[in-house]
This record gives sequence, C-alpha cells and structure tokens, in this order.
Amino acid sequence: MAQRRPTDGHAACIGYHTMPAAHRSSRTRLQALDLLVTPVAVVDAGGVVRFANAALEDAVGLPSRSIEGTALTHYFADAAAFQHALEGAHGNQFAALRYEAQLRRLGGEPWPVHAIVAQTEAKGELIVELVPLEQQARQEREERAANQARAHKELFRNLAHEIKNPLGGIRGAAQLLEMEIDSRELREYTQVIIREADRLQQLVDRLLAPHRRPQVVGDVNIHEVCERVRALIAAEFPRGLAVRRDYDISIPDFRGDREQLIQALLNIVHNAAQALGQRIAQGDAEIVLRTRVARQITIGKQRCRLALDLHVIDNGPGVPEAIKDRVFDPLVSGREGGSGLGLTLAQTFVQQHHGVIELDSRPGRTDFRILIPLP
Repeated sequence: MAQRRPTDGHAACIGYHTMPAAHRSSRTRLQALDLLVTPVAVVDAGGVVRFANAALEDAVGLPSRSIEGTALTHYFADAAAFQHALEGAHGNQFAALRYEAQLRRLGGEPWPVHAIVAQTEAKGELIVELVPLEQQARQEREERAANQARAHKELFRNLAHEIKNPLGGIRGAAQLLEMEIDSRELREYTQVIIREADRLQQLVDRLLAPHRRPQVVGDVNIHEVCERVRALIAAEFPRGLAVRRDYDISIPDFRGDREQLIQALLNIVHNAAQALGQRIAQGDAEIVLRTRVARQITIGKQRCRLALDLHVIDNGPGVPEAIKDRVFDPLVSGREGGSGLGLTLAQTFVQQHHGVIELDSRPGRTDFRILIPLP
C-alpha cells in the first residue's frame, strides 16, 4: 500500500486541506469538490457519506441526495477492502492510501478505479477520490508523449548537426566530380548521389521544421481549418472518397497558429486517405470531420473547463497492431514508402497548442481525436 499524497489533478489540489477552518461551513466548504472531474465523496469515520460531488453522481447513476447519508461501502464490489482502507486512514496508519477497486454503478458494469482515501482537517472526516483507471492511463500516455516529444526535439537537433555538414560535403564533391567526367553513363551515378543527398536534406528539414518556425498566433476558427483541409483532400482524391462534415458551429474562435493547425489536421486526414486505398478503389471510402466541445476535461495534468474535441474518423482497415503504440514516433509508418513523419509533426503542432492527439483504432474504424483547450 503506497503511502503518498494524491497527485496533481486530484482532490488535494483544490486547496481543500489547506483552506482555513474559519472559512469552511459544514457544506459550503465542500462545494468546490463539484468542480473536479473525478468522483469524490466525503465520509465520516464509519464510511457514511456526508457529501458526494457531481462527478460521483454521474458515476454511480444516483443523485447526491440519494448517496448522502448512506454507507459508501455499498458502492464498492469489495466492501471489505474499502472498509479496511477507511479504518486504516482513520487510525492514522498512513497519510493517504491508494488501491485499485471496482465501483458499482446503477444499471451498469462495475467501474475500475484507483481509490484514494485520506484524512481531512476536520476531526473524524475522510475524503475518498475515485480516479478512473482509463483516465489514469490516458494521463500517463499524454505525459509519456510529451516526454517523447522533448526527446525527439533534442534528437532532431543533434541529427541536423551530425548530418547536414557531411551531407553538404558529399553533394559538393559529387558536383565537382561530375564536372570532371566526360562519360554520360558515369554522370548518371553522380546525379544519383546529388538527388539522394537532396532527399536526405529535405528529410532533415522536415524533422526540424516545427522546432525552427516560431508560432504565428492569431484568432483561429476551427471550421475554416477543417474546410481548408477538406478542399485539399477532395482535390487530391476526387473519386471514391467522401469527406463528411459533422460540425458544432457553436465552438468559439481561439488563439493559435492557423497554419500549424491546418498542417496538423491535413497530415492526419491525408494519412487516413492513404490508408483507405482499397476502399477508394471500391468507391465507399469515408472520412468524417467531427467537431464538438468537451467540458470539464483534463489534458495532461491541466483541468480545462472547455476544450475543442476534433475527430478524424475513417472506415479503413485500422492501424496495424504492431505500431499502434508507436504511431506518433518519427519514421514509424504502416504504409510502404511512407516517411513516418506526418503524424509526428501533427502531434508536435498540437502539443504546441497545449493539446493532445489520441488514437482509437480497430478494423473498419479509426478515430484520431484532437483535444485543445478553449478560452
């Protein structure tokens, strides 16, 4: 059993434990817990619920007035384990206990959660936070992606330094050699060297592009971005591919780099279109651009009141299982001849807008989800 305080984004972060007692009336002091996206309950030493936040209402499927006054153990598949956690916290055996549990829900399957139990400053009172395992896994993926992006940035800089100078020397030597050769057949070999050197130079430039160019921030209308990408894809794939709109026109403008977002979305949609080759030939390929507003969502470790929720959904074969966890890594491609840079650059541009890209893929349906905070 880990002896630790709740991590960032959990109940301790809202200042509940540090709030001066003089400012905390019996219920008003708990209202801030309703702002959390994770289910939270405040219970007495016996496990009877004194307060249930809105997220716990949604999770259990009951209003707070039905939860409050009942034993919280009723909502756990393993009531004995939860009771043991309560007794340990009340007996000062640990600062905060975290363990995996199953939360019962009205008319639904049990919900796997991390249960965090800790004392509050009020005597005989405990706070219980239930972090969905899925949310925990998503936060870990986002943190891992951010760390990888920082590592990639450093790698690209080192590559540029190690490759560009020798590459320039190779190209220059090939040009000088070509000037000394009279044979047309031998000149074809020097042309191969020059063309391949140029190709490698372009590859390095593409790797460095998102880190070289400063952001040009302005007001961005996401539907103008979507329509620009839609027009480009329609021009490249005029037959056999339908790009459908499913827009929420209430989404407000936000501050961002319009060109970066166009490039990020274009890379994702273009990647989807290329994966739909067989269906395009059959004439039933489809890509859906769907925009929504996500509310009370956590991106990374930051809680956002509102966020852009943009989906690119295709009916293709799905991302190969072997690369699904590495699809945003540079030079990883599921398509023969692919550079493996499109999704890497898309992820970099979205991260520069403090957002994330998520992937859900299975045969017949692949969904790239872009989340970006809104004002």
